[in-house]
Amino acid sequence: MSRPALRIDAVLVQAVIAGALSFAHLHDLAAAAGQDGWKAWAYPVSVDLLLVAAWRRLRSDGPSRLAWCWFVIALFASLGANIATAGFLDLANPPALLRLGIAGWPALAFLGGTLLAHSGHREPAPPAPTGPDPSPHIELAPEPEQHTVPESEPEPLSVEQAPALPVADMAPAVPAVLIEHARKVADDHQARTGTRIDTDTLRARLGVPPQLADAIAAQLA
Repeated sequence: MSRPALRIDAVLVQAVIAGALSFAHLHDLAAAAGQDGWKAWAYPVSVDLLLVAAWRRLRSDGPSRLAWCWFVIALFASLGANIATAGFLDLANPPALLRLGIAGWPALAFLGGTLLAHSGHREPAPPAPTGPDPSPHIELAPEPEQHTVPESEPEPLSVEQAPALPVADMAPAVPAVLIEHARKVADDHQARTGTRIDTDTLRARLGVPPQLADAIAAQLA
C-alpha cells in the first residue's frame, strides 16, 4: 500500500507561526512584569486557552453574550501583548498598570473558563405537534331527544258518554193512615184559623221530612 503524500497547508503553517509569535510576546510581557520562571510561560497558555474556549462555545452553541465577552477579553490580552512588546512600552521599567493587569489575569481567566465550561446550555424547545392529538378521543353518546307529547284537547262527549244527571227522587208513597191523620190536622187548623194549612206548618205538626210533607200536601189539595 502506498502511503498518502504529506500535504502542507499554508493556512496551518501561518497559524502555527502566528501562535508562536503571540505566545512569545505574552511570555516576554509577563516576564517584564515580574512573573519569572514557569509562571511567565503559563500566561500565554492561559490566554490562548481562554480564546479557544470562547470561540468553541460560539461555534457549538451559537452567538451569546457570555462567549463574545470572554472572546473579546482574551483577544484584547493577546493583541495588547503583541503591541506592548513592539517598543511602545519600556519593558525594563513597566508601568504599575501593566503589573496590576498581569497579576490579576489568573483570577480573571479562571472565572471566564469556569463560566464557559459550566454555564447552562439551553436546549431548544420541542416543536409543537402538528398531527392529530395523540391522546385518546372519547366520543360521548348523543343524548336521546325528548319528544314533548302535545296536550290533546278533551274530546266532546257524545250523548251516550255524557254522565247522567241526578234525577229528583220520586215522591214517596204516603200511607193512607198518615193521609187521614194529616186531613184531620188540616181541618182543625182551618177551623181555628180560618185559613188552609201550609206545607211548613203541616210538616211541623206531623213531624215528617220536607219531601213527605210535600207529598201529603199534594194529597190534601
